[in-house]
Amino acid sequence: MKLTLGFSPCPNDTFIFDALIHHKIDTEGLDFEVFYDDVETLNQKAMRSELDITKLSYHAFAYLANKYVLLDAGSALGFGVGPMLICKHDPDELRNQLDAHNSPLTIGIPGKYTTANFLLSLAFPGATNKKELVFSDIEQAVLDGRVDAGLIIHENRFTYQDKGLKKIIDLGDYWEKQTGCAIPLGGIVANRNLPADVQHKVNRILRRSVEFAFANPKSGLEFIRSHAQEMSEEVMYKHIELYVNKYSVDLGEEGKKAIQLMFDTAHEKNIIPPIAESLFLNN
Repeated sequence: MKLTLGFSPCPNDTFIFDALIHHKIDTEGLDFEVFYDDVETLNQKAMRSELDITKLSYHAFAYLANKYVLLDAGSALGFGVGPMLICKHDPDELRNQLDAHNSPLTIGIPGKYTTANFLLSLAFPGATNKKELVFSDIEQAVLDGRVDAGLIIHENRFTYQDKGLKKIIDLGDYWEKQTGCAIPLGGIVANRNLPADVQHKVNRILRRSVEFAFANPKSGLEFIRSHAQEMSEEVMYKHIELYVNKYSVDLGEEGKKAIQLMFDTAHEKNIIPPIAESLFLNN
């Protein structure tokens, strides 16, 4: 059986999926047609139900829980891994402006349905003047003055200071202080139209793939490097270390609690619609 599979070219995803797509583990008869896209493109593809299995922002998943179910394996949750809001000028002055009811500041965001934008909405509900950009272009947009502030994700959290940019707020830190929970960034979901046994099979082999990657961290090095946009090996593995952890093997009760809390909080603040379906794969 062949399934369509979407994930990003970022090191954390290629690290997780390497063993699965290259049959380094038992895939129980499943094959995959792979699509590599940035997370907002994957979000949009999922909106159109184009993929059987895909990486999604948790924010996007809130709009797609009727179409997709969350797998226990493959998620990116963690502490100290959140998106950051950055600027070129005085960060304290900009933060004061962002706290205003209707802030005039323009913020470059990596997509409407990203978890980063969800957290920005939680922290600064008055900051509504947003410009959607590809995540890798946001730093340059701030430097060029095309936006007043930029919401950065992924490896850009390691590079923004080298470009003379300054932190306004670490939104992951903001979430952790508010809730005490890990921050849910992205998860792997299966189309609800797939038979239940196939959903569970994908979950099993994905967990196997993550466990293989942890046991053989350099096994996928060439594959990871081939998609890593001129990143050094050190930065690649720093990125993996941040985003791939125990929650990637299995969400567990702790991970599920963090996700449920995020969705409950977002619903209370009218950031997302109500969700009727169970978010999680039934055991």
